[in-house]
Amino acid sequence: MNSDNSTPVTYFALAGLGIQNDFQIAFFLIILLLYIVTLLANMLIMIIPIFDFTLHTPMYFFLYNLAFLDICYATVVVPKMIIDFMAQKKHISFWGCMLQIHFFHFLGSTEITLFSVMSYDRYVAIAQPLRYKTIMSYKVCFGLASCSWIIGFFHALVHTIMTARLPFCGPNIVEHFFCDVKPVLNLACTDVSLNLKLLSRVTGTLCITTLILTMLSYVFISKFLLKIKTSQGRRRALSTCSAHFTVVTLQYGTAIFTYMRSSTKDSLNQDRSAAIMFSVITPALNPIIYTLRNKDMKKALKKLLKMSN
Repeated sequence: MNSDNSTPVTYFALAGLGIQNDFQIAFFLIILLLYIVTLLANMLIMIIPIFDFTLHTPMYFFLYNLAFLDICYATVVVPKMIIDFMAQKKHISFWGCMLQIHFFHFLGSTEITLFSVMSYDRYVAIAQPLRYKTIMSYKVCFGLASCSWIIGFFHALVHTIMTARLPFCGPNIVEHFFCDVKPVLNLACTDVSLNLKLLSRVTGTLCITTLILTMLSYVFISKFLLKIKTSQGRRRALSTCSAHFTVVTLQYGTAIFTYMRSSTKDSLNQDRSAAIMFSVITPALNPIIYTLRNKDMKKALKKLLKMSN
């Protein structure tokens, strides 16, 4: 389709969740509640280690990063979605759309990279407990966390630049509740095969590579667990990994399902459902999972509550 004589798009209209008007208020309240839980629970995870010096460890340093990521990740999508529930026109400017694409993929890819780092941290903690603090020094932890953020930034930058350079000449209705790469590419009035290949191969490679590294850590962890003779010691070791493994399963499952399939009308509807999982539900679940399955965090929370009383 040639765009030479067409008016370029200056804004996009978001289709939203595509739910009936009767359920609008119910979905509005549910998503608002989940966003409040995301903010409060993740902020709590960031605050608790400040007041409890026993939590000044690499594990909680990475958990702090994850909590901050979840707050930012949800904030990129959810506030706009909440406003659009009550708006007649769900508009977003062209560059606002590009920024949403960038930060959504920046924070999302940073998070899955951080999962690999956290699994390595758990491996060192179980396999080398006596040398744990030496191996996972502050410099190493800061370097690994920084690499996660840098990888995420440049991964997102590739998709943002490649999407922003495309001509958009109408229609301008994004079949989603926020700007994501695949539904926006469907509106470009030129060939987007290169963009789709980059999305499946670059994003797919990042997802698969970080997933393999995460699984490798757990393979080595399982070998050391088998060497632990006492059931109590095995349970203690498992408790440090179970929360992380649960979160990883939720995030990778939805990410691979969304970005490693071809783009069709049916797939975009499925992507919308998957996006609710990793942009609304998972950021709210992550801090709950880590808190409920972590004895040290629960003790620190009780101590903080006593201090406040």
